[in-house]
Amino acid sequence: MNETNDPALWRDLLPRPGADTHKHRRGRLGVVSGGPLQTGAARLAARAGLRIGAGLVRLLCPPDAALIVAAAVEAVMVDAFETPEALATLTGALDAVVIGPAAGLIPQTEANLAALSATAVHLVVDADALTLFKGRPDALFALLRPGDVLTPHEGEFERLFPGLLADGRATAATVAARRCGATVILKGHETVIASPGGRLRIDRNGSAWLATAGSGDVLAGMTGGLIAQGMEPFEAASAAVWIHAAAADRFGVGLTAGDLPDLVPGVLAGLA
Repeated sequence: MNETNDPALWRDLLPRPGADTHKHRRGRLGVVSGGPLQTGAARLAARAGLRIGAGLVRLLCPPDAALIVAAAVEAVMVDAFETPEALATLTGALDAVVIGPAAGLIPQTEANLAALSATAVHLVVDADALTLFKGRPDALFALLRPGDVLTPHEGEFERLFPGLLADGRATAATVAARRCGATVILKGHETVIASPGGRLRIDRNGSAWLATAGSGDVLAGMTGGLIAQGMEPFEAASAAVWIHAAAADRFGVGLTAGDLPDLVPGVLAGLA
């Protein structure tokens, strides 16, 4: 059965800190950065993860990007890694990792994803980490677990699931989630969230103001931030999608992706 995505479905599942909560108990999120000229997308995702409540966020960077990132962030921590194995080691103390935003269409991105898939950390896979598998989607699906989330727009979706969109977005997302074995957020005017077990929600509060570069990176960070705090991936995806659109509508004309993370707390306060 299709559900309309609504806060009534997941409001009570949103993480709330207690009196004895500390930063590690509030969820630990990692975001993999691209190279020195491609760090902005990861920084957007990291800020979004913080604003949606993760207690600790780390940007995981190639060595040549680390100093650039470190100079541009404050509350986000920065770690450098040289190999996929070193990246996997850094995630030992994390709960969720976002990989893909401006990560680069390079073999290193696939190697990094493969290394992360061998860990216990939940993955939010976006952007370049999706497009990289055009024409060989089974190589990606082999790396995914039921606790992972894919966040494609229609172009990225078509590269992984060619022809499925002809059956309609709801059917396409349902089949895709079952085929890849992970939750799928099919972004668009009416974003569709599908679980590998067959659950489906359609989000009808989509905002036209989200048609701006980087908004998808923010959504990936929000989703990862909620999963890091302990929300089940399908519920985290549903909440992130609704809050993302509501935040955009709060700002309206002139919105950029950089504005979105700072709008999230206001939306969360309204849901409390």
